[in-house]
Amino acid sequence: MTRRYTHIKALEKEIMEMKEAGKTHREIAEHYGFKDKYVVKEFLKRRKRRDRLLEAGVEPRRKGYQPSEKEKDSEIKRLKMENELLRDFLRLAGMTNTSFSIIMNVFN
Repeated sequence: MTRRYTHIKALEKEIMEMKEAGKTHREIAEHYGFKDKYVVKEFLKRRKRRDRLLEAGVEPRRKGYQPSEKEKDSEIKRLKMENELLRDFLRLAGMTNTSFSIIMNVFN
């Protein structure tokens, strides 16, 4: 049997409307074809927790890798050095002024 996955967050508005209308977790789960009522229960629990944190002024954490300021600065420095190296190489390669200026505009 293949696993079906539903992005429940996309159904958030409809689920909340059904909950406000008095539907049970089981009725909502059956309506959308979820495995059981705990899918809806856990979703609503996560949503309530998120809302409580937002009311308290806690900003949600971003997911994924977040580079530090030091890493960002070193990356900018490395790219500037790379651009300078490429400019010098093109200058030494004997590029004509028109082709050189076109390439320089690309690097800047």
